[in-house]
Order: sequence, then C-alpha cells, then structure tokens
Amino acid sequence: MTASDEKENLRSYLQAGRDALVWKLDGLGEYDIRRPMTKTGTNLLGLIKHVAACELGYFGWTFGRPFDQRLPWSEEGAELNSDMWATEDESREEIVSLYRRIWAHSDATIEALDLDSLGRVPHWAPERAEVTLHRVLMHMIAETHRHAGHADIVREAIDGAAGRNPAYSNLPSEDSAWWAEYNQRLGRSARAAAERWEN
Repeated sequence: MTASDEKENLRSYLQAGRDALVWKLDGLGEYDIRRPMTKTGTNLLGLIKHVAACELGYFGWTFGRPFDQRLPWSEEGAELNSDMWATEDESREEIVSLYRRIWAHSDATIEALDLDSLGRVPHWAPERAEVTLHRVLMHMIAETHRHAGHADIVREAIDGAAGRNPAYSNLPSEDSAWWAEYNQRLGRSARAAAERWEN
C-alpha cells in the first residue's frame, strides 16, 4: 500500500464516523436532538458540535492551518462544557454546516501534508505535544467513532432507531417481536448470573 493509499484509507474511516454522527439526527425534532439523555448531559447535536471543535483543533491549530470562523466554545475562558450542547440560538443547520466545513478543512490538511508531517497539539503535555499527521488521524478516528457510538445509544434510547448507517444496519434483520424476546432473554440471563455469582 502506498502512503497515499494509506492516508486515504485512514481518511475513509474518519469519514464513516462523521457520516454516522450526522445521520443520527435524521428524522428527529429539535427537542430530541438537543435533550440530555444521560446524567452528564450527552445529546446528539452536542456530540456533533464537540467533534467539530476537536477536528478543527487537531487538523487546524495543530498544523498551523487557520479556519475562517471563531469557535467561542473552544477558546480559552469558554464556559465549561459549552462545546457539548447547542444553545437555543444555534440551529441544527448551523452546527451541521459548521461540522461539514470543518471536515472539508481537515480533509484539505490531510491532502496537503504527508503522514509523517509534524504538528504540535497546544493542549497536550509538552513531552508528547509534537505529533505526526498519522497520529492525529488515528486520534480523530478513535474520537469520532467513540462519539458515534454514544450517538448510537442515545438515538436508540430516544426512538428505538439503531444501526450503522442508512444502507447497512449491521444488526440482525428481525422483527420487533424477536427483539422484545431477545431483550427479555438477556434480562433473564443477567438475573440468573447475578444470583449465581453474587451469592
């Protein structure tokens, strides 16, 4: 595999995570894409806002490639966790459009640099702040897919929709009765295991 092939392979994994995150908003109203679904406030639109800021940091600031828009929630002194939720003044279209523009900016960085090109992550400890494009790609693939996994669970908790992407769910294609029985079976097994191993 050539370096160019390897770079495109890595970028395609990153793109799969990006697409999964955005797709999880489809078909939901404003309340559902914003409402906190965990004790720590995890919500679908906030995940996208957060990952957009991460991409800009890692592919923009790290390699000295400025972006044409400020992200107030990512600047020093910003309100704690303000990158993890969208205010009522921030529209879905605004956040998703920003994410798409940032990923185009990131893709331009990926295209312009070699995998061994060096950058510096400003918020990492000095002894590990110097990084290659390859390391940043791996880091953002992990970051994006981690949050896409969060989005999978949040979306399923909202309306039961689940799956990898619109074309391929990566789940058994069974009806709701099968899933209900499967869920009950897991519950019975969990209770039996607790009785067996905790007593």
